[in-house]
Amino acid sequence: VQLQASGGGLVQAGNSLRLSCVASGRTYSRSDVAWFRQAPGKEREFVGRIRWSGDGTYIADSVKGRFTISRDSAKNTVYLQMNSLKPEDTALYYCAARTSTLQILTGARNYPYWGQGTQVTVSS
Repeated sequence: VQLQASGGGLVQAGNSLRLSCVASGRTYSRSDVAWFRQAPGKEREFVGRIRWSGDGTYIADSVKGRFTISRDSAKNTVYLQMNSLKPEDTALYYCAARTSTLQILTGARNYPYWGQGTQVTVSS
């Protein structure tokens, strides 16, 4: 699976951004896709994931109520909609993929396929 993340940028607090993760590869259609983020000097943090079927969405407590994940299978794209952004959301955002599972796996080590990351900067 090959992943390409995009959509990052500089926004003011309270605004929204939508990140996209375009995937390719013959196993993508059966892959769960997750979003992670990493701020400078901090560990990579799980943000959420969506199962290959498009259901089973799980969002981390730290962003629940503000972030949502969706999937457009026809476009091989997974989206991370981020609303009411805060300065603490500033980070490099990555999408990652793995073989589909019913388990909610939040550790980065569980995802063998990664995109290159897209920077999100939220100013106060």
